[in-house]
Amino acid sequence: MGAKLDIPRPRSRFLRVKCLDCGNEQVMFGSASMNVKCAVCGKTLAKCGGGKATILTKIVAVLE
Repeated sequence: MGAKLDIPRPRSRFLRVKCLDCGNEQVMFGSASMNVKCAVCGKTLAKCGGGKATILTKIVAVLE
């Protein structure tokens, strides 16, 4: 058969985060290019950065 090719893994992942104010859990992109707000109460969960978002809340899980 042929040689196995190594496919590069993406550096960014989706994150399940939990709002510290209302407890709502939602999924966001780890390299978000916009500020991410809670869908329920509107609190800012992450601020956009120069490549990775600055997470301001608790990360519950990293999704692959």
